[in-house]
Amino acid sequence: MKLKEIRKARGISQLKLAIDLHTNQNTISRYETGEREPGISELIKIADYFNVSIDYLLERTDNPDINK
Repeated sequence: MKLKEIRKARGISQLKLAIDLHTNQNTISRYETGEREPGISELIKIADYFNVSIDYLLERTDNPDINK
């Protein structure tokens, strides 16, 4: 998952992301290391937060645009 890459590129700390997504920093860390995988509702929140597609977040495409 590209979470760490996107987060760092935008200058957002794990703590800020966790607060904004109403979760904890440990959860974000586990998502980034692959120790834990987010569920669909968490994936939607993360993708919406960064304004990217879920496919981009999951590295299924290099195109970050959302197709609506």
